[in-house]
Amino acid sequence: ARRNQASLRAVRAGRIAVAPPWDAGGRPGDEGLLTVVIEPAMGFGSGHHATTRLCLEALQRCEVAGRRVLDIGTGSGVLALAAARLGAAGVLAIDVDPDALENARGNAALNGSPPSVEFKQVDFRHDPALFGDIVVANLTGGMLMAGTEELVRAVAREGTLILSGITREERDAVYQAFANGFRLAWSAEEDGWCCAMLTSTRTAAR
Repeated sequence: ARRNQASLRAVRAGRIAVAPPWDAGGRPGDEGLLTVVIEPAMGFGSGHHATTRLCLEALQRCEVAGRRVLDIGTGSGVLALAAARLGAAGVLAIDVDPDALENARGNAALNGSPPSVEFKQVDFRHDPALFGDIVVANLTGGMLMAGTEELVRAVAREGTLILSGITREERDAVYQAFANGFRLAWSAEEDGWCCAMLTSTRTAAR
């Protein structure tokens, strides 16, 4: 695993590059590229998985600047740190795994410890105070459907919900679970994984 991780190189999604420390240098033509440095660690996400790349693409389709972002299941912290690079006013990144959060905080340090990013160990299903203008949930299809009520509650009125970690077979069921109060603004599939960006149409919300 260490040998495989050592061979990783930067991966690009739109104008965001996710790079290990040994491949974080700029290249000709990279002007305007936003680089997020991630130390690869087992199971926490290096940016190379399709679900992460799809979330990065979705984030770039949102108006992130000046908004509050909630990153559910942050893992390595890559999406939270990308949101900060895109100008989010505040980012709360949560996970239930203390090891993942330790890795995420280490990655935040590699990116200058942006003051807008906070990491917290919490289960989104058990904290009704969680809230964001943009909520990113890169989990599994089963978890998304089981936590529909909690995820919906966390999204601001006219906010955006990004869902990923969904297999092609789960896609229709997951999207249908969020059909009440949201419209599908964008979706994509890569390597059999699906991602959706939903916009809230609710009038009664925070």
